[in-house]
Amino acid sequence: MAARGASRALRNSVKQLTAAPVVQRRTFVAAVGAARAGITAAPKAAVSTPFQQTRGVKTIDFAGTKETVFEREDWPRERLLEYFKDDTLALIGYGSQGHGQGLNLRDNGLNVIIGVRKNGASWKEAEQDGWIPGKNLFEIDEAISKSTIVMNLLSDAAQSETWPAIKPQLTKGKTLYFSHGFSPVFKDLTKVDVPTDIDVILVAPKGSGRTVRTLFREGRGINSSVAVYQDVTGKAEEKAVALGVAVGSGYLYKTTFEKEVYSDLYGERGCLMGGIHGMFLAQYEVLRERGHSPSEAFNETVEEATQSLYPLIGQNGMDYMYAACSTTARRGAIDWSKRFKDTLKPVFNDLYDAVRDGTETKRSLEYNSRPDYREAYQKEMDEIAGLEIWRAGKAVRSLRPENQK
Repeated sequence: MAARGASRALRNSVKQLTAAPVVQRRTFVAAVGAARAGITAAPKAAVSTPFQQTRGVKTIDFAGTKETVFEREDWPRERLLEYFKDDTLALIGYGSQGHGQGLNLRDNGLNVIIGVRKNGASWKEAEQDGWIPGKNLFEIDEAISKSTIVMNLLSDAAQSETWPAIKPQLTKGKTLYFSHGFSPVFKDLTKVDVPTDIDVILVAPKGSGRTVRTLFREGRGINSSVAVYQDVTGKAEEKAVALGVAVGSGYLYKTTFEKEVYSDLYGERGCLMGGIHGMFLAQYEVLRERGHSPSEAFNETVEEATQSLYPLIGQNGMDYMYAACSTTARRGAIDWSKRFKDTLKPVFNDLYDAVRDGTETKRSLEYNSRPDYREAYQKEMDEIAGLEIWRAGKAVRSLRPENQK
């Protein structure tokens, strides 16, 4: 029964989850920008001391705290091919991370196969990307049966729904790989209780699957977290690092499953997405209510942030960005940042508590397992796209030189 169970569970319970909408899977906005003229000196680098290196390991001083970091240079393609020469990697799910990691693994020459629901949206997308049915594209159960390493990249809700069928197939000697600690960390809610006789590891790229793919093709590599949940063979960490490089990581930072999932859920709801969107809306709405035009409100809220100031922060840090601005802007920003921090910190503490106690996990599982998930999700996306701020932004973006025909 287990031989067909996962595909059946996926088909009957979470068809809408394994084939996430294109808008969710394929979205990637790369902020690019040059530093403003007139900046003559950059602040000191964040890394205060040179790293100490042994084979595959670097100890780096991050603002006074020493951490272990692994990097791609220690795992050249030839070493990856030798290390995984006897392995078949079954990548289950072909959403955002599945797409990016799978193509990178294939380009690196590893024996990787895809497992998804036959003839579903993800199956068809995989075919478009050159995966061939019967050769390296299979239904989930068949892919798992052929593998030594099972890379479970289904959505969090789909992992929970399909686990009763997948778990019996994770026999001794296989390795279970995640890119998010969600399922095993919140096992009381997800019911994902991993077998005790296999290695369980994690590589969590710090970006979308599209970013993973783009940086790999540029010859760079994304930052990723790496962790071990269960080490049966004594080689789990080494295997995780090697896989991290193989899927497209440039640098890998050690963490735990718990810390990865806490920081990830917290960050997405905070500064990365939810918090920043809320601040954009609040500032824009006040400007409009005070009589400013849509174009002015958008330019002062979003356009200048994403096209000018945020790239400076990404390139060289907050102090560098301050140095690039006028003395008037600098003074006001420094003064008001303290008030924003004091006002928002209680909200961020509430958010972290909600992540840690499972409230956010319960909410996500319940919502994302609804039969009408995709329809409800699309309705929310349509509402966001229909907000005046983003309709104004579409007009502003159309005027950029790169968008002129």
